[in-house]
Amino acid sequence: MVALCGFTTGAESAPSVTVVAGGVDEAEMYPLGSGILFTYPQIATLCGVQGLVIYTLSSSLPLLLFGFLGPIIRRKCPEGFVLTEWTRQRYGAVTALLLSLATLITLFLYMVAELSALQQIVSALTGLDGLPAVIVQCVVTTIYTSLGGFKVSFITDNIQGAMVVGLIIIGVITVGVETEIDKSLVDSSGLLEPSLLGWQLLYILPVAIFTNDFFISGFWLRTFASRTDKDLRIGTGIATVAVAIILAFVGSAGLLAAWSGAWPGDPPQDGAISFFLLLGQLPAWVVGIVLVMVVSLSTAAFDSFQSAMVSNGSNDIFRNRLNIWFIRLSVVLIIVPVVVVALKSPDILTIYLISDLVSASLVPVLVIGLSDRCYWWRGFEVVVGALGGIFTVFLFGTVYYGDAGRGARLILLEGGLYAEDWGAFGAFVAAPVGALLWALAAFILRIAFLFLKAKVQGRRFDAFDRPIPADPGRFAGTDALGTRTGDEERDSVVRGSRRAEPGKFF
Repeated sequence: MVALCGFTTGAESAPSVTVVAGGVDEAEMYPLGSGILFTYPQIATLCGVQGLVIYTLSSSLPLLLFGFLGPIIRRKCPEGFVLTEWTRQRYGAVTALLLSLATLITLFLYMVAELSALQQIVSALTGLDGLPAVIVQCVVTTIYTSLGGFKVSFITDNIQGAMVVGLIIIGVITVGVETEIDKSLVDSSGLLEPSLLGWQLLYILPVAIFTNDFFISGFWLRTFASRTDKDLRIGTGIATVAVAIILAFVGSAGLLAAWSGAWPGDPPQDGAISFFLLLGQLPAWVVGIVLVMVVSLSTAAFDSFQSAMVSNGSNDIFRNRLNIWFIRLSVVLIIVPVVVVALKSPDILTIYLISDLVSASLVPVLVIGLSDRCYWWRGFEVVVGALGGIFTVFLFGTVYYGDAGRGARLILLEGGLYAEDWGAFGAFVAAPVGALLWALAAFILRIAFLFLKAKVQGRRFDAFDRPIPADPGRFAGTDALGTRTGDEERDSVVRGSRRAEPGKFF
C-alpha cells in the first residue's frame, strides 16, 4: 500500500510518498511540495515529451538505488537512523558536520522554493499579491510546529498526501472533460521532437536528483526502519512507480497547455506557469478547489522543512546539548531571509538545482567509504573533495565564460538550466569530477605527510594497514567436524594491522 505522509528527524526530511510494506513504514519518501506544479510542466514546455520523460524517470528511478545501498549502510551502522550517523561513524565529526551544513543549505533552499511557489500560485490563480499568504503560512506553521513538534507535522503530511491524490483526480477528470486539444498545435509545437537541452538533461537530472536524495533523511529513516532487505526493496519499487505516475500526470499539464493554446498565451508567459494557464480554462469552482489543495500541500511541505531544520540543528549540529527552544528560535529567525529570497527568486527549478550542485560535489566522494576495499579513505579527502568540487565549478565558469564574475555566478546557476549554452551542463560535470580529483590530491597529500612523519619519528608507516573489524569474532566459526576455525585468519589480521579508530578524519 502507498501512503502519503512525512517523517522528520536527524538530517532532513520532506513531505513525501511513503511506502508501507511488511507491516512497517519502509523505504521511501519523495518531496511533493507545490514546487512540482512549476518545475515538471516547465520542463514539458521547453523539452517536450523527451524532457518530461527524462525528468520523471530521473526523479523516480534513483529511489531503487536506496534498496541496494540501504542494506549496506544498515550493516555498517546498525544503530544509525540517518546518513549523518553513518558519516560520523565512518569519517568523524568534522565530515558529519559538513554533511549537516550541506543539509541545512538544502533545507533553506527548499523552504525558499516552497514560499516562492506559493506566492506565484496565489498571484496566478487570484491575481492578488501572494506576499500576505506567504506571511500567514510562515506564522501559522511556526506556531503549530513549535507547540506540537513532529506529531503535528505527521498529521499535516497525511493531509498533504490526500491533497496530492485529490489534486491528481480532480485535475485529470476536469482537464479531460473541459480541455480541447488543437491537433494542429501538436506538430507545430515541436514538443514531440528531441532537443539539445533534452539530451543534456539525460546527464544533468540523474546526477542532480540522485545525489540530492542523499540529503533527505526520510529515505534513511525508512531504510533503517525496514524489517528486512526484501521489504526494503519492495518498498522502493512501489515508491518508484507511485512517484513516476504522479509526476508524469503533473508534468503533462505543460504539454496540454501548449496543445490547447493556453500556453504561451498573449502576451507570452513563462512555461513555469503553464499548469495554471491550463487551469484558467476550467470552471471557477475547480480553480477554487485546486487553490485550497495547493495551499494545504504547500503548508504541509513547509512545516516539514521547519521541523527537519530544528531536528538537524538539535541532533546533528549540537548533539542535543542545546535547549530545543533556542534551536526553534533560530529557525524562526531564518524564516525572515527565506521570505526575502523567495520573493526575489521566481525560478523554482533553479533554486532546486543550486542544492543539487552542492550534493553533486559531496556525495560522490562520500560514498567511496561504503566499500570495504577503500578502508584507507578518510574524512579529510571527503571535505577537501566536496569543497574542491564547488571551486571547480567556479574554475570551469571562469574559463568557459572568460570572466571570473560569471564563473562565480555559475555556482548559483543564475543563467538557469535553460540557457542556450553548455554552462549548466559543464557545472554538473565539473562538480563531481572536480570533487573526485581534489579528493585524490588530498589523499596523496595526506599519505605523503604521514609517510614523512613516520620517517621523522622513526616508526613504521602504517597508513595502509587494514583496520581490525569491530567484532573480530566474525572470523570464528566451526567446520563440518565441529572444530573452531577462523582464529588463524583473525590472528594474521591482528599481527599485520593496527586497530583503526572509527570515524577517523586524518
